[in-house]
Amino acid sequence: MTELSPETRTEAQRPTTVELSLEPVDNLRLANLCGPFDEHLRLLEKRLGVEINNRGGRFNVIGDPRPAQAGAELLRDLYRSTADEALTPERVHLHLRSSGAEGPEPRGRDDEDEPALRLRRGVIRGRGPHQRRYLHNIRSHDLNFGVGPAGTGKTYLAVAAACEALETDRVRRLVLVRPAVEAGERLGFLPGDLAQKIDPYLRPMYDALYEMLGFEKVAKLMERNVIEVAPLAYMRGRTLNDAFVILDEAQNTTPEQMKMFLTRIGFGSTAVVNGDVTQTDLPSPRQSGLRHVVEILKDVRGVSFTFFTAADVVRHPLVQRIVEAYDASGAGTGNA
Repeated sequence: MTELSPETRTEAQRPTTVELSLEPVDNLRLANLCGPFDEHLRLLEKRLGVEINNRGGRFNVIGDPRPAQAGAELLRDLYRSTADEALTPERVHLHLRSSGAEGPEPRGRDDEDEPALRLRRGVIRGRGPHQRRYLHNIRSHDLNFGVGPAGTGKTYLAVAAACEALETDRVRRLVLVRPAVEAGERLGFLPGDLAQKIDPYLRPMYDALYEMLGFEKVAKLMERNVIEVAPLAYMRGRTLNDAFVILDEAQNTTPEQMKMFLTRIGFGSTAVVNGDVTQTDLPSPRQSGLRHVVEILKDVRGVSFTFFTAADVVRHPLVQRIVEAYDASGAGTGNA
């Protein structure tokens, strides 16, 4: 894949970090602002499509320029309100609504300039500015991150881009990876051998492949190891050249696992890492590798970040309303 030079990369294609210090520093007010287990910060992240890190009264808001700046202003307003009220997820939701921070973003390109994925089974286009930017980034960067809630098309578009790259001979194989992390269930109680226990965790990627290429072709390509679907643990010690590699559900990786995966990328390869930093199944207090890597790689050349919000949900319209309702209540858990 071609890589944009530092001079031609626009600000919209790289995350911006907005730094702010909240004063006067008051630990009780900061705890009120962040909420139990930082649930207020997680709510802001999901609704604005940003990453929020803090140490005491110093905060970094990472994301696209407009929502990152809006998130910083909202944090200032919320901190001022902590002098007079106890914040709840409902109060944070009301502040979000009244601030207008979730307003529509301007379109960056006309329809005829939108990136399109041309597969033998049809043409796939991005819906909305974030999906279009996501597709553009995948084509122009070697390492891409898609961060946002379920139903925003992160996995679907990444698999579609991988299939297009395979059909046009830009890569020789597809490697689709997911961490096999238990989401409330126990792997040991599932029937079958290890491969059969892990298979359900990889099912969403199979579904996307079947839709793009068809059942018979996917089966043949998997027999020839042109398409490989594997748990993350199987990546250790490998180097992946001339491949399109997708790591899905990356919020369930540890920082060590994330580093291990990223260092598998070889020459002629493209990698896409997807996940939702607000939904992790890692046991407490393990840090999510996806949350960690956003801070580590945000300024590295050749790496792109696309941040999705609930407004980008492209499943049944009811799904978007469900996501927003859970965000407002602060009760959202689990993966989808």
